[in-house]
Amino acid sequence: MLSFYNSKISVAGTDEAGRGCLAGPVTAAAVILPPHFQNQTLNDSKVLSLETRNFLRGCIEGEAICYGVAHVFMEEIDALNILNASILAMHRAIEKLQQAPQHIIVDGNRFKPFGEIPHECIIKGDAKFLSIAAASILAKTYRDEYMEKIHNEFPMYNWKRNKGYPTREHRAAIREFGATRYHRKSFKLLPEQLTIDF
Repeated sequence: MLSFYNSKISVAGTDEAGRGCLAGPVTAAAVILPPHFQNQTLNDSKVLSLETRNFLRGCIEGEAICYGVAHVFMEEIDALNILNASILAMHRAIEKLQQAPQHIIVDGNRFKPFGEIPHECIIKGDAKFLSIAAASILAKTYRDEYMEKIHNEFPMYNWKRNKGYPTREHRAAIREFGATRYHRKSFKLLPEQLTIDF
């Protein structure tokens, strides 16, 4: 069962989604939960079904003290690199919080200080602490919603299903149709072909 990091202070959990995708933004969320918050279903978004994630999104948005969600789009990803873009997305999500947290907990092992607020990076934090799990749900559902929207513009890539991840189907579509304005130009969109010199 997930727990609170510290129920005596205001703690924001933050996480991102879409870091390994070939197309679309990297999306981050930050969430401050009330000390009485409980939910037996809440977990790392990656282990939950679509229906459960969408249900939990409503619970989180309805019960959180505050939350923020931010996209960092392809141009900034290409300019900054994906790690820096992911951290920027988390910073922007924290900036949207209506209440400044006293502490920040981050899923993963890399972060940059956000003002003077102390932070801690926690490996697999989305499977350990409620506020990070909540942030993972919001980041995932908001990003998926965005990918489903742009799917209608370029249905041949089937972003509605693969969400921009490097599936075989997605790479086959890139090979056939080329890259779109939603693709990350700094990523290796197609694996390098092996050649044999005779």
